[in-house]
Amino acid sequence: MKRLAGLTLIACAALHAATPDFAGRVRFTIDAYAHPKSTAPLGYANIAAKLKLHEDPALCSRRLEELLAAGPTGDMFWMFPVTAIAYLDQGQLTESARGALSRAWRTYMPYRGDTENHWLLYYTSMYLMAQLWPDRAGAEWFNGKSSRENREEAESWINGWVKLTTTRGQGEYDSPHYMGLYLLSMSYLAEWAHDPAMKKRAGMMLDYLIADYAAESLDGVFVGAHSRVYDHPALEKWNNVSSDFGWVWFGQGYPMSPPDNYVLFYTVASAYQPPEVLRLIATDRDRPYTHYERKRTRNRWRFFDDLHGPVYKTTYMRREYAVSSDQGGTLQPIQEHSWDVTWHVPDPRGVENTLFTLHPYSSLHELQTYFTFPPDQGIAEVVSSKKSYDSPDKFVGGSPYEEIFQNEDTVIVLYDIPEGTRFPHINGFFSKDLAEVREDPSGWIFARGGDALIACHPLQPYTWKPIEGGGRRLFSPYLRNGMVVQVAARSEFPDMDAFRRAILGLKLEYRLSPAPHVRMVSLRGRTLEFTYGETPRVNGVALDYAHWPLFGGPFVRADVDSERLEMRHGNLRRTLDFHTLTVADSPLR
Repeated sequence: MKRLAGLTLIACAALHAATPDFAGRVRFTIDAYAHPKSTAPLGYANIAAKLKLHEDPALCSRRLEELLAAGPTGDMFWMFPVTAIAYLDQGQLTESARGALSRAWRTYMPYRGDTENHWLLYYTSMYLMAQLWPDRAGAEWFNGKSSRENREEAESWINGWVKLTTTRGQGEYDSPHYMGLYLLSMSYLAEWAHDPAMKKRAGMMLDYLIADYAAESLDGVFVGAHSRVYDHPALEKWNNVSSDFGWVWFGQGYPMSPPDNYVLFYTVASAYQPPEVLRLIATDRDRPYTHYERKRTRNRWRFFDDLHGPVYKTTYMRREYAVSSDQGGTLQPIQEHSWDVTWHVPDPRGVENTLFTLHPYSSLHELQTYFTFPPDQGIAEVVSSKKSYDSPDKFVGGSPYEEIFQNEDTVIVLYDIPEGTRFPHINGFFSKDLAEVREDPSGWIFARGGDALIACHPLQPYTWKPIEGGGRRLFSPYLRNGMVVQVAARSEFPDMDAFRRAILGLKLEYRLSPAPHVRMVSLRGRTLEFTYGETPRVNGVALDYAHWPLFGGPFVRADVDSERLEMRHGNLRRTLDFHTLTVADSPLR
């Protein structure tokens, strides 16, 4: 034990002294679970890590039986760890432990879930376990279906999800937490699927999902509008599963201690190393660029004719900061994050390097749109696990009364909240880590985040409310409201006063009735016009939502319905064609 403690200290010291290579980062992640600092009994993740390293098989067998005897819980979150254990076994487990695992798949009935990540975890696990036990009759499975039936059903769902994602975008898109579940599922299939087509499809999806992250990451921090993010990680953006993946893949930023177990399960399966083109996309911020994405809403069970609605994302990225948004609205229930400014800091751990506003919407109508539970228990059921949902002070959530327009590093956010709406105000998050904050008589608020200069203009009066732990909440209790935000790099101006003079020199006009409206000239020389309920315009031309790309920008490109994705950087190009299941690497001419 002393030797292990010493090795852990050496590994931690080495981690901070110099970032290990990819193989070293993978090994560090697995070691963190195979040799945990805690003296608590081993969990499924620890067992999987030890089996990966072929260590302590007797202990792993004994502890696995204890966990299964206590009774499986967690539904698909039980399924994916024990699926990994079954495939990592390779003759290490005792027959008794293997028998206990087998019986659990007959006696425990996991819930299929109600989100996209739940279904993918469920069907990935079912596919692989049916493949492992190919000849079992329905009586040997919890759901009464034979191995063949379970495998065919799972294969159909997985293939359908891949096709929908590569034609219309992911539904649970760009979540800095839940992205890990998609990645580990594809890692499992890329490593353990026997069928060559499934294996190839999963490997290609790893590139696809990593490319989705790479173009919207800033030194390992995932920026952009997110379908789902938890309360504190929405503020301390480093504190997300995405940061662990960015570190493992590209050596950027800092991992959590230990790295999240979603990353662990990714590494014990394929431990896929992204190709060089993706490393360059993730790390090159030498020139500013705008990146576009089209996603889809979560399944809408009520009040809409279409199961999914489109999500239009814009991200402006440069070395010093990123500005990111979607078009606003309730695109995902409960945990949506619609826009923000994120600035680079050398060490983001413990830093709240972001700024944004939202309308803290809470409604049974929203929940009934996206969930199928009875209305009399809806809000209580959600609040039981997502504590802030029904809070007027919250900083996470979408609103049907919020509309957003972004052009490069300018954002205009408009609100038109009906009378009688719960929480009829907007919240603005102003971090404890902002510097040089100044409220100007003109109505602009100036601040600096790292090397990002930020100017914000609320369209209605506001007051400040303290935030526990530091920072301030801008509180503006007006139904028709809005915020104009312009960002620039510190290097563009001699000092904050010069930035202030440039902002005050911009033409800005706005009105609040009959609907909020803004017309302005941005710092980049664009004339921007935005009226609530109408299509925004740039230099008099309306945004073309009808031709919004699935991915668009200098690095990642895909057309809607194409089933093709092109990744490019410099003279490198990698093209994924899911229709033909082919990958082509070629230099750009």
